[in-house]
Order: sequence, then C-alpha cells, then structure tokens
Amino acid sequence: MKHNFQKIYIIWALVFAMTAFSCSKKLDRMPINTTSNTDVFSTIDGTKQALAKVYGAFALTGSSGSGSSDLGGIDAGTSDFLRLYWNAQELPTDEALCAWGDPGIPDLNEISWTSGNLLLNGLYNRCIYQITVANSFIRETENVPASFSDEDKENLTHFRAEARFVRAYQYWVLMDLFGNPPFTDENSKIGKIAPPQIKRADLFTYIESELKAIEPDLVAPKQNEYGRADQAADWALLARLYLNAAVYTGTDHYTDAITYSEKVINSGYSLDTHYNDLFLADNNVNNPETILSINYDGNETQNYGGTTFLVNACIDGSTGDGPDAYGVPAGGWGGIRARSPLPKLFGDDYTASKDKRAALMLGTEYDITNTTTFAEGVKVIKFRNTNSDGSLPANASTFVSTDFPLFRLAEQYLIYAEAVLRGGTGGDKATAISYINKLRERAYGNTSGNVANITLPFILDERARELYYEGFRRTDLIRFGEFTGSAYIWPWKGGIKDGTSVADKYNLFPIPASDVAANPDNLTQNPGYGN
Repeated sequence: MKHNFQKIYIIWALVFAMTAFSCSKKLDRMPINTTSNTDVFSTIDGTKQALAKVYGAFALTGSSGSGSSDLGGIDAGTSDFLRLYWNAQELPTDEALCAWGDPGIPDLNEISWTSGNLLLNGLYNRCIYQITVANSFIRETENVPASFSDEDKENLTHFRAEARFVRAYQYWVLMDLFGNPPFTDENSKIGKIAPPQIKRADLFTYIESELKAIEPDLVAPKQNEYGRADQAADWALLARLYLNAAVYTGTDHYTDAITYSEKVINSGYSLDTHYNDLFLADNNVNNPETILSINYDGNETQNYGGTTFLVNACIDGSTGDGPDAYGVPAGGWGGIRARSPLPKLFGDDYTASKDKRAALMLGTEYDITNTTTFAEGVKVIKFRNTNSDGSLPANASTFVSTDFPLFRLAEQYLIYAEAVLRGGTGGDKATAISYINKLRERAYGNTSGNVANITLPFILDERARELYYEGFRRTDLIRFGEFTGSAYIWPWKGGIKDGTSVADKYNLFPIPASDVAANPDNLTQNPGYGN
C-alpha cells in the first residue's frame, strides 16, 4: 500500500462506511448507519476510520469502486472533487482548454455558464457532501468515551481539529467560487432542513475563526501522517485566505498574509530539489515541499477523476512517446491542452527556455483554431504516473498513483512576495525577492534566472509559471482584476477565437438553480443569474 493514511482510505471504501447519504438537495443529510455509531466511536481505531471518510471524500467518488458516486445526477468519474474543482479553476482561464463536448465543458471554456451547469452543480454538491461528513464526525466525537486513555483523548483532539480543518477548506472553496452558500455545522439539525445562506464576508470571518481556533489542537508541522493536516496546513490556508480577503470582504489583510505565510516558510518545509518530482507517482517519498495532498493509489483508490483525470485528459495516443511514457499504457483521453498565453510565459519559444518548468510541455502548435480539436495547442505533461527513477507503479494501466498537492511551500513564497508588494507590513521587498529567486534558482538550476526587482504583474506571471495546472488561475486572475471585463483578453475568452470581454457576474459561479428552487425562503441567487 502506498501511504500510511491511504490504507485507511481503503478500509473505509471497501469495508467500513460511517454513513451513507441520500441525494437530497438539503445541506445536512440524515446518515443511514450500516454500523452503529456507538460501536464505531467507542474505540480510537474506529474513530480514525471515521476520520478517514472525512479525508476520503477528497479522493474517492463513492464506496464501491470507480463506478460509484456519493452524488446523484452526475457521472461517477466526473463527480470527483479534484476533477470538478480543477475544471472550474482552470478551463475558464488563459491556461487550459478542453476539446470535449461533455455537458458543462464548453460553457466553462467560453465563460458562458448558467445556474444549471452540471459540473458547477457537481462541485457545489461535492463540497457540501464533504462538509456534511465532517459535521457528522465532529458531532459524533463531542463526548469522549470513558474507556479512552490519555493518549486516545489526545488523538481524538487532533482528529476533531483535522475534521474542522477539512470543513473550513471546503467552506473556503464554496466562498471563493460561489460566494454565498448555505451553511450548517455540527450544531445544525439533522435531516431534511432548509439551511440558511451565509454572506461571503461572514463566511470569511467563520473560516478565519475556525482555523485560528483549531491551530493549538493540530499537530506540529511535519509531525502528522502523510495526507493529514498539521499546523502548517492551517497556516497555509490562512495565508491564502488573507491574500484574497479584499475580494471576499472588500477589506485587505495583506499583513496577515505575510504573517501566516512566514509561519509556513519557517516551519521546516523546504523546496524539492527537482520541480518535476513534485508531480510524479512517487511524490509521497522524500518530498520536503508538499504540506498537504490528496492521496491516490492506482490500484486501490480508482476513479476517473483526481490525477487519473489530469494525466489521461492531457494526452492521447500520439502525445510524445505515447501513453506508456506517462504511466498509463491503457489511457490517453485527448482532452486538455494549453491556451497560447501559458507556454508564452516562458518566452515566444518556450522550448528554448532554460526554465525547467517549461519542459513539462510538448508541441509547438500554439494556436487553437477549433476548440474541439485536441491536436491543436501545446500539451501539458506536468502530472505523470511514472516514478522519479523512470519506472512505473505496480500494475500501471489507466488509474494513477500521483498525489495532488493542495498546499506546497512554493505558494507561500509567492503569497509573501505579493502581500509585501500590495502594502502589507511585517515583511520586506528584499526578502520577497529572495523567496522568488529560490523558486527561479530551482527552475534554472543556477542563478541565471534570478531577478533584481519584482512587480505585481511579474508576480501574476510567476505564479502561473510555478503553479500552472494546480488549480489557482481563476482565483489569481480575479484577485488581479483580469478575469472578467476587457483588461486582459486571451484566446477563446467569451467563446471568440481572439477573445472578448465578459460580464463581471462571472467572477462568481451561480448557486445551482435546483438548490434555490428547493430552498427559496433562504437562498438568493448570485447577481446576474436570475432567481
């Protein structure tokens, strides 16, 4: 088995399920127990298995293999959290374009979605599902069994803090993408309820308070099992939250972004020597940079989302040396490629760049004249199902064993630098430049790519060079005021080959029309999307 905590994912998926949820449109759903909750939570091992379901909702679509889903109304493989989140964060931007005509995909490509978009509704429901599972865990662990030892009690405290972290993360996703979602916590009524809507600024305050409250109950940085949250993950999410605070609340928190990014920077994590190793099948081994990941095992956590999607969708049978070279001999779906601005961030001819981050692309056909033709456009092979020594994982076929970094140290260097440039206090520009040059020294292998000065436009570009295809671009463009409107036009923005302006309403995704219809007294649709 690949990971320590990954094994617990499998136990949950194949043997144990804390709860099964209906396809109700309500936020908090009544659990249908196949095992008594009293039995499950009476031991620390059972409680850890229940925690695994909280984490497992990141990596698994359901409890019965690749064809099962916890969600209704959407294809099982499409219902995976990372696949849905990645599509929402990357396809509407200047980084990626998908050739498929699957429901919801063209609308994301063109920034023309409505409140009925299948993929956006799936993401919304997937986030709510994981929040529901976390709420259930927190509720069930409120009372400590008398049989628990002091060590058990300490572990339970950590478990509860981790469940609250996962819940805070998913509320951050909902806040960032949908703005004003429905809200429940462990104190909400169980069953078919009509949850209240929380305003974006109020949700910001809630997430901030939760992350600060759980900080002392999380284990110290680098002291948890791989794939579980520690204090550094908590600080990393706070830093990300504060960097985008002006978007969420109208009030900036750049000084706080500096404070918490520095906490992560000083917590013992370090840059991986080899950039490409961060995105390979053995990226769980000797990886000093990744703070928290979604863990995958191609044999045991099979679904058609996650990194299985990221590897297969970016190649077809004719890409490079074929699917075998990327660790998926039976794969290669031919869907996603880069829009021309991405490779051009590395120069007019990215293949001549000495920046090794550009080496994870293939092809020189920059222009895409037909959105449905995969052959057009530069291919991105950043994620691969191969090990760092070139070997393949055991039984490699279609499903991928590469873990996905939710948080890594490089992002914190970039947060620090941007927050300093935006006027945050407690940091300085010289240190910010030194952090940026750490990333560039890794990328170039020496100091030849170092910079003597940095500006905000440079930071936006550097974030793309460092973090492309990791699910950041939509949020970044919105923070810089370049996602909607005409300030920045890229190919196929607005569904036009040369690009066009789009309405500001698209800075937020709509609340699913089905949810608004089911809860009309509480839910108000985001502006521009009707009732």
